[in-house]
Amino acid sequence: MQYTMLGRTGEKVSRLGFGAMNLPGQDLEISRRALNYALDHGITYIDTAAAYRNSEEIIGETISHRRQEFFLATKTQKRHYKEAREEIERSLKRMKTDHVDLLQMHYVNYPSEFKELSDVEGALEAAIRAKEEGKVRYIGITGHRPELLAKWLGTGHFDTVLFHMSLVQRFAIDDLVPFCLENNIGMIGMKPLSGGFVQPVEKALRFSYSTDVHVVLSGMKTEEEVKANLAALEMKIDPEEKNELAGLAEVLSAHGCRRCNYCSCPLEIRIPDTMISSIVHRKYGLADKGTRFLEKHQDLYQQCAEYEPCREQPLCQQDCPYHLPIRETVIAAGNELAANKHN
Repeated sequence: MQYTMLGRTGEKVSRLGFGAMNLPGQDLEISRRALNYALDHGITYIDTAAAYRNSEEIIGETISHRRQEFFLATKTQKRHYKEAREEIERSLKRMKTDHVDLLQMHYVNYPSEFKELSDVEGALEAAIRAKEEGKVRYIGITGHRPELLAKWLGTGHFDTVLFHMSLVQRFAIDDLVPFCLENNIGMIGMKPLSGGFVQPVEKALRFSYSTDVHVVLSGMKTEEEVKANLAALEMKIDPEEKNELAGLAEVLSAHGCRRCNYCSCPLEIRIPDTMISSIVHRKYGLADKGTRFLEKHQDLYQQCAEYEPCREQPLCQQDCPYHLPIRETVIAAGNELAANKHN
């Protein structure tokens, strides 16, 4: 396992982090084995959130007795002081600890949300108060819009930032990472497999690992998944491989989608998943989850092509801050699936 300093926090953490979002819904003993195996094999960064169903309780139940062995990060998506304050206390109780190492302002994508949490009696004030009381050691922010995150980090309130860093979403390399390096902000790159859609898995993990992020946060559920993540990152990445992975990321990120979720579809098409998976599908084929997703939504893609209100001015594209050709991409995905069925 490689270790690094998490930006200006000065905390030494493992470069591979355990994302606990997917633990709920399975037998507790499977989660117990996965988390303890991770700790036994050098993973020291554990991430969860109050919004991840009973993920915090699982951590409290399975590894709270080993609290001194790991850096614990959680999140609040509350925007106001009172609600955030209550949620911080709940998180501590659920995880059976008297403090968290990192509390993150979670899923901040709109300027209005940032203003809300930063105002007097906002959630940030609750985080600062908890830090003063020793219940929180560092404060971070998470989101899906790297250029806005860079702007918000400029306020000086945050020690870390959590953002997408994967073969299919390498945008933060240009829009966020330079600011973080210059200002010694701790960087946590999430979803290296883009929610389980991307293959080959080893290349995807190694790309995220090859970047300047301090921690690659991978969602894991089982001991076997922990082993696979550790194995993929065992060999050092030489300059030749790094260049190859960077070039591949350029190709697979050409869809331009940041998963900011500004767009909406009257047909309920899951636009980011479609945008991202369609380009991976052409290049490599998808992991099973991605293939099932595209096939399940094929009828909706056909409806998109025929949906009259969107023929002239697609509703989704009017909301996209990056002015992406969403309708064109969705229809093309449907046509490719139809053509593959006939071949």
